[in-house]
Amino acid sequence: MSQAIPRRNGMTVPLPGHLHSHREKLSELADLGYSDIWSAESDGADAFTPLAMAAAWEPRLRLGTAIVPAFTRSPAAFAQCVASLADAAPGRFAIGIGSSSNVIVEKWNGVPFVEPYKKVRDIVRFLHDSFEGEKIVKKYDTFEINGFRLGVKPEVKPKILVAALREGMLRLAAREADGTIINWLSAEDVKKVAAVVNGAANGVPKEIVCRIFVCPSENAEVVRKAARFAITAYMNVPVYAQFHEWLGRGPAFQGMWDAWKAGDRKAALAAIPDEVVDQLIVHGSPEKCRAQIDQYFANGVTTSSIAIMAFDPELSHWDAVKALSPSAS
Repeated sequence: MSQAIPRRNGMTVPLPGHLHSHREKLSELADLGYSDIWSAESDGADAFTPLAMAAAWEPRLRLGTAIVPAFTRSPAAFAQCVASLADAAPGRFAIGIGSSSNVIVEKWNGVPFVEPYKKVRDIVRFLHDSFEGEKIVKKYDTFEINGFRLGVKPEVKPKILVAALREGMLRLAAREADGTIINWLSAEDVKKVAAVVNGAANGVPKEIVCRIFVCPSENAEVVRKAARFAITAYMNVPVYAQFHEWLGRGPAFQGMWDAWKAGDRKAALAAIPDEVVDQLIVHGSPEKCRAQIDQYFANGVTTSSIAIMAFDPELSHWDAVKALSPSAS
């Protein structure tokens, strides 16, 4: 990890419960030593609203999206959302952009999932152009802008991060953005990913944000059983299947993929080896979990976004937040 980028300890939001009830919990996150909160956007809250509320409620937290799909907002609307939140939280907002997946983009939003690399690249370039404050008349590869000028001028330009899985997008993040956002990989996998990013960055330190899935429970049997459902849900999405093939995990997942394609969901779940679950889901005692999270940082991550997984029904989400916090170390 480059010494130029300090370690940041983040938590995934929104927290459980209604958004209006989160004010005290967000302040407690900061009290516990968390430096960041990272929102996502799939089928729950949008990525911006929880952060806008946090911007007003808790000035100690940096705010980030991990991630907003490049496809699901028009370019001008995207720029307005980003600029508005950057204006609400000067110097402490980072916009994370990704292609998302064919499931979220095409099946859920009815938007063709076409040329995802180019779409993400074009949105990144368009945001850079928008923050110059000039009128944009420009043809990008995947859309054309004729006369848009961003009317919101944040005091501090937000960091732009690109969610990436394989080499092409990782290099894009290094070349044209301030860093990358990664997820669904082991601490050991980070070495391969970070090497691509750092190799393409030409010596410029880049932030590497990692969503780390954690269940601080010592009931390994219960955790592994529930985790297999989450893993199959993701690893049968083409972009994630290709990612893990690139990481070298193809042989370990082949039995699951074959059973899934054959329609045998029960066999697909059973085909995931325990060691694969243990690589992708951090679980065990809080001390063991914190040590494994530390390994992600040691291998190249600069910022974490801890996603607490409710795999053990006996586990209290907030107890897990406290047990994993920087102040617990």
